[in-house]
Parts: sequence; structure tokens; C-alpha cells
Amino acid sequence: MSFLNDTLREKIDSHLAKYPEDQRQAALIPVLHVVQEENGGHLTKEILNEVAEYIQISPISVLEVASFYSMLELEPVGEYVINICTNVSCMLRGAEEIVAAMEDHLGIKLGETTADGKFTMKVEEECLAACSSGPVMTINGEYYERLTTESALEILKGLE
Repeated sequence: MSFLNDTLREKIDSHLAKYPEDQRQAALIPVLHVVQEENGGHLTKEILNEVAEYIQISPISVLEVASFYSMLELEPVGEYVINICTNVSCMLRGAEEIVAAMEDHLGIKLGETTADGKFTMKVEEECLAACSSGPVMTINGEYYERLTTESALEILKGLE
């Protein structure tokens, strides 16, 4: 049975339509986002191969993209995926303390998922592109800026 149902193929086709036929690979990141979301937050080898076949590019090309970008997951993740920027701008404003407080609160380290499958703390992000409003974190892609340890924990508690 195919993972790519008619609805999902329509979504993929809408991304493919934005690029010339001979440059279908250019649509790969948005296509993988759509497929990942449909699969509960991660991509499997079988799904990657199915995407490759459907958009007519090599399976290794799909795997290269999926394994390179940190917003694409090759393993199951929690309901809430937390990224905390620890680059220099955020670090100077207390990001490391926020990471430590969240790890302590959740009982997990960066790169781990809580036992109940609710929270995944991604391995340290190099940059979330919001340097002027750090410390910054994203949860399922939603930005939270100008964080303090207290505000970060309040956001987390609101999701529990």
C-alpha cells in the first residue's frame, strides 16, 4: 500500500508545479515537509523512496536532503519539537541556562524525547535567524523570542 494517497499527491503536485519539469528536485524541501507532517513528524526510508519515485529523482538525492536539514526528522519525534538557539547572540543572553532549565524540567537532554513521547529537544541549533531578539526557541516551528528561563518554562508548562 502506498503512503502517498491522492490528497498528499495533490499537495506534492502543487509544489512541483512551481518548478520546471527538469528541476523537480528544487521542490524537495517543501515536499518533504508536507510528507513529514502527514506522517506524524518524521520520515521513514520507505517514505523517502516513495517520494523519490513519485517526483522522479534518485532515492539518494532525497536522502541527502532529508539527512542534511535539521528541520527534517528521520526518527520519530515528540508531539512538541523544541529547538533552542545556542549560537553566540543567544548564548550571551542566557540560552545555555534556558537549555539547562528545560532539560531539568523535562528530565531529558538535547537530542532526546520524553518517555511519554510528548517533547523532543533537538540537538543544539546553530541559528534560528532571530539574533536581535534572542534568546530564541521554536516549538513546532512557532517562534518564542526574548526568552528568560522563567518565560521558557512557562511556555513549556502551558503545553504539558
